[in-house]
Amino acid sequence: MPDEPPHLTAIAPTRQAADAERFLAKVDMTGDCWTWQSAKNRKGYGEFFLNHNKDRRKVYAHRYAYELLVGPIPDGLIIDHLCRNPSCVRPSHLEPVTYRENNLRGDSPSARNLSKTHCPQGHPYDEANTESRNGDRRCITCQRAHGRKSMARRRAAERAAKASVASPAT
Repeated sequence: MPDEPPHLTAIAPTRQAADAERFLAKVDMTGDCWTWQSAKNRKGYGEFFLNHNKDRRKVYAHRYAYELLVGPIPDGLIIDHLCRNPSCVRPSHLEPVTYRENNLRGDSPSARNLSKTHCPQGHPYDEANTESRNGDRRCITCQRAHGRKSMARRRAAERAAKASVASPAT
């Protein structure tokens, strides 16, 4: 992956070269991460406005950096910060991955849950013992145990109801 700023004369047409020059002027390349020094959103991701073709639009700085210095982002993939620094635009710190892979690498509740290999009772989350409903994983062993307990309670309640009907209170 290229890590050096491109020679701007290689970028055509001139409007795109002007955008690239403006972009690189807003990057601090002195540290390990190349830090975006301009506008950032609430989560710390850099934002950059493209001005070419009289069409002003906002793009994420890390995505623009990847496309400028590496090439197009493949369809269906997003850019993951390997350094976990959302304001970093260094190409060697950026990797195109699926949305799922990006989530698994993070520290969100969904990432923590997906990294679990066993249910709270210790049964494995594997192909034979796991079912998915509405995006949730369920342990089949625990579901069956719950079903047996529910059925036993229902039958006990039915027996108690029949017993109270059979022997009326005196």
